Amino acid sequence: MADPMPNLTVLRYLKDAAESPEPQSIYRAIGIEPVINCRGTFTIIGGSVERPEVLAAYKAASREFVQYDELAAAVGRRLAEVTGAEWGLVSDGCAAGLKHVTAACVTGGNPEKLIRIPDLTGMDKTQVIIPAYSRNAYDHALRNIGVEIVTVETADDLARSINARTAMIYVNSGPGSMTGEPLSLESIVAVAGPAGVPVLVDAAAENLSIPCMHLERGADVVVYSGGKAMCGPQGAGLVLGKKSILMAAWQASSPHHGPNRDNKVGREEILGMLAAVEAWVTRDHHAEWQTWLARLDLIGARVKQIAGVEAVIEQPAGLSNRAPVLVLSWDPSSLHITGEDVAEDFARKKPRIAIGSGDTNDRAGLRVTPSQMQPGEDEIVAERIYAILSQDRPPRSEQPAPAAVDVTGHWDFTIEYATSVSRHRLYLQQEGNWIVGTHHSDFSQQEILGQIAGNEVKLRSEALSPGDRVLFVFSGEATGDAIAGSVFLGEYLTATFCAQRVVYTALRRPITVPGGPPLAT
Repeated sequence: MADPMPNLTVLRYLKDAAESPEPQSIYRAIGIEPVINCRGTFTIIGGSVERPEVLAAYKAASREFVQYDELAAAVGRRLAEVTGAEWGLVSDGCAAGLKHVTAACVTGGNPEKLIRIPDLTGMDKTQVIIPAYSRNAYDHALRNIGVEIVTVETADDLARSINARTAMIYVNSGPGSMTGEPLSLESIVAVAGPAGVPVLVDAAAENLSIPCMHLERGADVVVYSGGKAMCGPQGAGLVLGKKSILMAAWQASSPHHGPNRDNKVGREEILGMLAAVEAWVTRDHHAEWQTWLARLDLIGARVKQIAGVEAVIEQPAGLSNRAPVLVLSWDPSSLHITGEDVAEDFARKKPRIAIGSGDTNDRAGLRVTPSQMQPGEDEIVAERIYAILSQDRPPRSEQPAPAAVDVTGHWDFTIEYATSVSRHRLYLQQEGNWIVGTHHSDFSQQEILGQIAGNEVKLRSEALSPGDRVLFVFSGEATGDAIAGSVFLGEYLTATFCAQRVVYTALRRPITVPGGPPLAT
């Protein structure tokens, strides 16, 4: 008899897990191989492992219904009690928190303004100032509100840029914001405060400091990722600061209708995030650190048994992505493998391991971050690294096969994305196996570098804009006046392309240079 539920793999897994003392991976049940995380709290591989308290709060919250405004008020008060901030808010991720606060500073809590976003025509507050060092991919959250971004380089730029239309100043809590820097948080607050301009700090990947160091230094609001250091819900963010701004931010967020309704946060995530904050103040952070060091010691001791491999543990002092890191390094000409090679091998073969590569000009390297590794995984990682670095392999071939095609010239590239087509132009110059040139993409122009071996062409360029980058890695086969293949777009997946060499019609006619200005047009 045919299976009446052939596709209910998750339900079958849950049934088997309830009956098995050692259940298998739920991801394997749907055909995905899970990953051992030696990279840290990266969203692309799931952020962090949620605390038991978080999972318990999540489950308890799911059993009952509650009015969301009452929930937000109660949680806001409790977050204030635990953190020492004036008020707290749970958002649908850190980026959503940035978006809600931006909307709050633009609208001032006026719902008639709120429902007009992102059309800010006729509004008073339409600009957000960002120091150049703070521009990053996450300031899309601010731009989604429709504000004009004003980028400043110096304190004088900042003073000149503040005006009646300034809604707020956004600061990423990176090195440029540290005390003593030209545009430190303190120096920004000193200018913004008298002008009545709120300052928002993005501390996404930081450890939560109590009292919050950024609020103590004068910021009005700070936003954290819930699914990173605090090990709360991956889809939650923590917003702390002035109650008036956070109340307007809550008004701008779901469940209220308006431009941020798409950033819906569940009651389970709200209480899960509150549980993560309460757990944060009771966790034994020193013991956790010692556990992480022990994992790195085990891996380092095993790998150092290979001649020529060095292992050093770095212990960063900052709060962002705070965890010790094991740095492994070796001479790639001796072991005939690079860190990038190892990371690629680990990403594609079982057991899959997400690990950082750290190659330099003369040393190959790996970086192992232990904070999200699970018990027993350090032994797996140690053996996997030992096996690949101790393996005998022939010397790497430094000389590619001779080029069978000369791609020098102008090329029209047609790129087929998921549902659209773009036409780019490349100007290439080839010398042996190596290619340089210029890539004209849809909205920018950038340098392109590449190589050719036989008929196989590889080209790489990056389209850059403030805070953003789009990677193009063209890989294809050249045949005379045509090239075809795929385009690796990094986090934006892949596309396909075909290219034709541009052939110009030769117009051979003399050019006359006038002896002076024309007598008539």
